[in-house]
Amino acid sequence: MSFVRNAWYVAGWSRDFGDALKPVTITGQNMVMFRASTGRVVALEDRCPHKQLPLSKGKRIGDTVQCGYHGMTFDCSGKCVRVPGQDNLPRSAYVDAFPVEERNGIVWVWTGEPDKADPSKIFHMEEFDDPGWHAHHGGALHIRAHYLNVAENLVDPAHVSFVHPTTLGSAASEDVPVHVSTSGEVITAWRWIRNAPPVGFFQKFGGFAGNVDRWHYYYLHLPSTAVIDFGSVDAGLNLPEESRDRGVRIFALHFVTPVTEDYTIDHWMHLRNIAQGDEDASAQMDAMFRIAFDEDKEVLEAIHEEEQRPQKRKPIRIAIDKAPNVYRKRIRDLIEAETTEYLGEPVRPTFVQLD
Repeated sequence: MSFVRNAWYVAGWSRDFGDALKPVTITGQNMVMFRASTGRVVALEDRCPHKQLPLSKGKRIGDTVQCGYHGMTFDCSGKCVRVPGQDNLPRSAYVDAFPVEERNGIVWVWTGEPDKADPSKIFHMEEFDDPGWHAHHGGALHIRAHYLNVAENLVDPAHVSFVHPTTLGSAASEDVPVHVSTSGEVITAWRWIRNAPPVGFFQKFGGFAGNVDRWHYYYLHLPSTAVIDFGSVDAGLNLPEESRDRGVRIFALHFVTPVTEDYTIDHWMHLRNIAQGDEDASAQMDAMFRIAFDEDKEVLEAIHEEEQRPQKRKPIRIAIDKAPNVYRKRIRDLIEAETTEYLGEPVRPTFVQLD
């Protein structure tokens, strides 16, 4: 097992789920998802227990899903409620149901043991509920790369100077040291670039006439949710770190969802303290973010492809790798703990009661 299973992962935005059956894969597990008549999003194992046809190739009948091969039908809890041509329902006729939670326009799925699904563990920021902040759901970046490479890129401020020179970074930050904290549950990397020209993003949205102080704070929440707090302020104000709200401040949120060993989806959005309710600004920011994220995609896919080839030597490690190294170790520890626990327990059918 190469994924952390006992975790909440983002399956998509609320807008992505309606009446239609939608196939989704998370941590290598195929699911069929839809919005029930109650308004709640449902996630079932996408495989009929009879002949293994994906249920997403069947059809929805009310709040049940009918297999497209022989008509076996399953309710929202995964129980079989109909086998055409017979009255008895075999005990083994069920599919797994995955716990789902929907908050702030985001649909989360728990991919591990259902009795351990604690909704209080779902990622949240107080800015979601603060009218002084504008939340905007962006898009989904599909990357042909392992999710660990994608996630560790999001706790690495140093790459911004070289990968995103026209949007989020510039040469002014190339030699500015990165500070790292790994003492808490959240891995943090950050740096300030003082008295430098604004980068492309803040040239467009900051309205600055001269040099700025700008910052990057990268927060990586296990297993794979990243928050990047970045912004700029007039350099003449000499703004202290704890007063970042006085500047133009953006939170870029990345919900990294492992699909398979070779495929990751990064659902990205942002929170901002400027241009409240301005959808034109949102569209313009999306356009700049897409340029930057496509640059990440190109780099990460090239790395993943190269990792599949024979290597003459192990990759070297340098000072800026501290946060990614700690992240990888924590993920390994979580996977090992889950594997050990799983091997010591019997496997039982899983049903989820939906209200």
